[in-house]
Amino acid sequence: MSKVRRFPLLRQVGLCCGCLVFVLAGTQGFAADNPYLRDPQSEAKTEAEMKPYKQVLRDTEVEFEMVPIPGGVYTMGSPENEENRNDDEGPQHQVKIEPFWMGKCEVTWDEYDTWRLNLDIQRRNLLGRERDEVDEQADAVTRPTKEYTDMTFGMGHDGFPAISMTQLAAKMYCEWLTEKTGHYYRLPTEAEWEYACRAGTTTAYSWGDDPGDIDEYAWYYDNSDETYHKVGMKKPNPWGLHDIHGNVAEWCLDRYEEDYYSQFKDVKVAEFPVCLPNGEEYPRVARGGSWYDDPEMLRSAQRIPSTPDWKIQDPQLPQSAWYLTDADFVGFRVVRPLNPPTEDEIKKFVLFPDVPDDLKEEVEAQLREAGLQ
Repeated sequence: MSKVRRFPLLRQVGLCCGCLVFVLAGTQGFAADNPYLRDPQSEAKTEAEMKPYKQVLRDTEVEFEMVPIPGGVYTMGSPENEENRNDDEGPQHQVKIEPFWMGKCEVTWDEYDTWRLNLDIQRRNLLGRERDEVDEQADAVTRPTKEYTDMTFGMGHDGFPAISMTQLAAKMYCEWLTEKTGHYYRLPTEAEWEYACRAGTTTAYSWGDDPGDIDEYAWYYDNSDETYHKVGMKKPNPWGLHDIHGNVAEWCLDRYEEDYYSQFKDVKVAEFPVCLPNGEEYPRVARGGSWYDDPEMLRSAQRIPSTPDWKIQDPQLPQSAWYLTDADFVGFRVVRPLNPPTEDEIKKFVLFPDVPDDLKEEVEAQLREAGLQ
């Protein structure tokens, strides 16, 4: 089991109450002539053709960078002799990973607020541009209710990582980003995240086993001044990923199970393992450690399960589906598989298990209408 996390001082927050309405926006059938503003380098049919690229969000000056992650087989988990190892990091097992792109940095407030605060729609209206088919699909994706407080908690906005969102909110952002760009984006699986973090290494950190080098690569408790920092300020790992260790922990797609790895002990090579959510809000998996963690929490194999304490100050009943009042150490980065998802994969990753009970009937109807249920 992972060690008990040390939490920041409680920050006083107030969240708005509001009805959560889900709209399932299709992730298939993008028209080739739609103006997605794609970088030509984002187009690839084979792993050999994959290149780093930039994506601009329509009607804004906001952009983000993606780097290619080659496919391969690696050993997931940590060896029993690794210092500060937890039992949930074993047994080690072989995992096959297909090629994908991953965000060079964590998703920033600039990117996240374009969706969260409808900034793309506001900018489009100011420009006087008529809404087209791409806009209709993106606008249909549900956005969070507005919060009553500054969710940066005064730690910085432009160029800083977005924080304090639930896993559901991060997944919904990916739905919107898919519609906005015409490329399929999602959260990484836990196996994909560790593979990308390790970048071909087998050591405790992507730079080696010595935590003494951590200041060059990561923001953590001893050097962060108890705050997050702008993304991309530290050295990247061998595959060009910045802040993969520290700054903010990163949501994965998985539900956390302490003994999840045990099911693979007799499997020669696991292919695309993912522990999908089952309707229970806790625990879910975050990885990488944060600005408020000690070095051992930033190890490549360290698993971080979410807990109800992550929104203990939320006064709402029921509590917000969008915000984590006490998790100002959690953010996320996105991935994009080289091979577009099949219909079965889209069904596999559908948001339904995360939908509150009182809205499940409505969402089930939407899924049936979209052919995904």
